[in-house]
Amino acid sequence: MRRWPLCLSAIMLSVLVLQSAVTAGEKSPLTAPRPAVDIAILLDTSNSMDGLIDQAKSQLWTIVNEFAAAKRHGLTPTLRVALFEYGNTNLPASEGYIRQVVPLTDDLDVLSEALFALTTNGGDEYCGQVIDEAVKRLDWTGEPNAYKAIFIAGNEPFTQGPVEYTQSCAYAIQHGVIVNTIHCGDYNTGIEGKWQHGAQLAEGNYLNINQDETVIHIDAPQDAELIQLNLQLNATYLWYGKEGMAAGARQEAQDSNARSYGLASLAKRAQSKSSAVYSNSRSDLVDAVASESVALDEVKEADLPEPMKTMTQEQREHYVQEQSVKRTEVQTKIQALTAERESYVVTERKRLAEDGDNTLGDVIVRSVREQLDDAGFDVQTNDAAE
Repeated sequence: MRRWPLCLSAIMLSVLVLQSAVTAGEKSPLTAPRPAVDIAILLDTSNSMDGLIDQAKSQLWTIVNEFAAAKRHGLTPTLRVALFEYGNTNLPASEGYIRQVVPLTDDLDVLSEALFALTTNGGDEYCGQVIDEAVKRLDWTGEPNAYKAIFIAGNEPFTQGPVEYTQSCAYAIQHGVIVNTIHCGDYNTGIEGKWQHGAQLAEGNYLNINQDETVIHIDAPQDAELIQLNLQLNATYLWYGKEGMAAGARQEAQDSNARSYGLASLAKRAQSKSSAVYSNSRSDLVDAVASESVALDEVKEADLPEPMKTMTQEQREHYVQEQSVKRTEVQTKIQALTAERESYVVTERKRLAEDGDNTLGDVIVRSVREQLDDAGFDVQTNDAAE
């Protein structure tokens, strides 16, 4: 089992928090810093990878929900995800056919928008160089207990390019970033192409998938109600400021993108939106006030959503609180319904003898569960991953 480094101060803080919780008769600490999770997803976008990109789009919210279900000392982690593409001839050769699509961000709708905009084109696939770029360019958290990981997927030999994979993988783990490799193709071919060796060097998992396998989403009786609750959830957002209008449009667009893969996919997104990992504190007043990232009385009238512009300050505060209460109520209903849905899907998978274990989301979910457990998280496991 992997042993994750802990600094003494972090251990002492955790002990004090837990002792306080026991003294107060609580099952979980009342106050503690949320644990940090930083993930970088590196996708090969060369000609043969259309199936891989499709799997990533289809299973994004399934992956997100794994982190939403994890806890450390009763707290959901703060999740940030980065996205890189590599091996695409539309990208500059001088930069190794590599592009940072999205830096580490907690805005999951921005991530989804960027993922759905990816296209493929033939090129040279430099795994060592893109890993090196991700480790060096991203602002990885400095929290000593953090889970920091790269997931890189592709199908060409891991050895290509000007940066040796041995160098970049060793550099990654020296900086606390594990590297999981996902070979799109035959397991033994991936070993021969050094995908397994790269993972071993960076203490990650070597995985292989069929990138052209169709993701099976199982519809459930709860899906229709979850979709309606998702609409009710959207109605509680109070988009404000320069980013507000764009963020609101983006939320609706990513609902539509998820829906393009069926009701089950949108139900998974609704589950993510009901969790603590989905936050819009830079553009939604409910999240902003709750996170104390903005003081309501300091927001300019011109930046307020239309219904609030003519309100008094007291009315504005009451209105934001009212929407917050409504959101919590809807999120609670979504979570309860999701639990019912997952039980149904587990039973249905067994009835259909559908393992669903050879796609991008499936292998990432399995690795995340194992590695979060090693990192000291409490991980909820079920067989309903889609």
